[in-house]
Amino acid sequence: MKVSSLALLTLLLAALWTGSQGISFRSPYSACCYKDMFIHQKIPALLIKSYQETPSHCSHRAVRVELRNGKRFCVDQHWFQQHQRQKQSARTSA
Repeated sequence: MKVSSLALLTLLLAALWTGSQGISFRSPYSACCYKDMFIHQKIPALLIKSYQETPSHCSHRAVRVELRNGKRFCVDQHWFQQHQRQKQSARTSA
């Protein structure tokens, strides 16, 4: 009984410690984009809430886009860079 209580206490403390340290047990590859995650249609700029480029260790260089409705997709990095340039030029010309 004491051994199981000690094991449970150790597990609980380990969980609390990792949570406070911001350590994640998720794979670093969870931030990568894979074939089934890509969207191949144009996304209107006003629907994009946030974006993040995939890390350099990923096999596909892409941008993860989160829409205002919470859906997340991956888009081609070159398309997104062109999209950003058009958005920037629209702001400067207005």
